[in-house]
Amino acid sequence: MAAVTAITERLVALRARVTQSCLRAGRDPAGIRIVAVCKTHPPAAIRAAQAAGLTDFGENYVQEAMAKITQLPTGLRWHFIGALQANKTRAVAGHFDWVQTLASAQVAQRLSDQRPLHGGALQVCLQVQPVPAGTRGGVPAGQLQALAAQVAGLPRLKLRGLMFMPQAGLDEPGLRAEFRRVRGLFEALRAAGHDLDTLSMGMSDDLEMAIAEGSTMLRVGTALFGARPAAAPRARCSDDSGRGGSSDDPGP
Repeated sequence: MAAVTAITERLVALRARVTQSCLRAGRDPAGIRIVAVCKTHPPAAIRAAQAAGLTDFGENYVQEAMAKITQLPTGLRWHFIGALQANKTRAVAGHFDWVQTLASAQVAQRLSDQRPLHGGALQVCLQVQPVPAGTRGGVPAGQLQALAAQVAGLPRLKLRGLMFMPQAGLDEPGLRAEFRRVRGLFEALRAAGHDLDTLSMGMSDDLEMAIAEGSTMLRVGTALFGARPAAAPRARCSDDSGRGGSSDDPGP
């Protein structure tokens, strides 16, 4: 009960931030979806978040996510927000509702081929590479149109929009410029005929700027769950490296 109360209080505070940001930007708060980033948090924390009213949850690591998904009730929407290796696509295609980190035609084809018929189309976002790229993954801006066209032609995927994870350490003007750049790429894809409705950018520390620049989906961990518990060491070959993926805070 204490966990539900704590998360409920944080969610109220988070929604107040979203509402104030939308009012300043002349936007409707109902147009912002919150994805709770729950990597390293146990199933009990996710149940508490669900009890507080959240339904969208983001995971970075396939094996960790699978252990939780099998313990939790149906009716939740699962977003994969980590770096996706080709050898993990079957598990992701079979158990997630969204993939926000799509960055290659090969992975897109595998996800479409492996998506179960009973699951409906897998909702996907293309991850945009930051400038400069650094250690973050994603699709370079000049390749987005071609990849979007390929993904749009796959029968078991539904292209919804773009996801962006900026480089760490940007000052406010630099961060806003990057958000604005990605919004421009999003609008260019729409102008090219793609029916997009999702711009996933903004986390606990920068959601106000993201909303001001057009975000429709926030990926929030710390502002909901508090500091992440320490993760157990990972076997190097057992799961995704985490490099180039997205989380609420930098780091694995």
